[in-house]
Amino acid sequence: MFNHESPLRPKSFVTQKIITTAHRIANGSDEVLQLGRLDISRDWGWAPEYVEAMWLMLQNKSPEDFVIASGETNTLEVFVMEVFNQLGLNWNNHVTIDEALFRPTDIKVSIANPTKAIEKLNWKAKYKMREVIEMMLKPL
Repeated sequence: MFNHESPLRPKSFVTQKIITTAHRIANGSDEVLQLGRLDISRDWGWAPEYVEAMWLMLQNKSPEDFVIASGETNTLEVFVMEVFNQLGLNWNNHVTIDEALFRPTDIKVSIANPTKAIEKLNWKAKYKMREVIEMMLKPL
């Protein structure tokens, strides 16, 4: 399972930190969102879809390994930009980089190939990063 997001994520996860802080800023907060590296790349998908993929894996007669992912990789900078764009804000006015938040063991690029899941499970992610962000903002 590659990164799978939902509004149920704890606020300590960077995606939820970005979503909730940007939402507060859009509603008048003067806080600044502090982040570490923005050049990391991830495949962000929608958690409920990944649960469906898990169920499909369990229907197999014999166990197999599958990569469950959206198949789309974006940088954290693009994620941040999209969150602020969806809220009608320019992210550059509200985000600072704090080197203390850099994680030296962080994988810089994480790319997924869900082809086997598409072919053998007939499962394909319907939602990509932009739609995931939109759905994470809805309950706020």
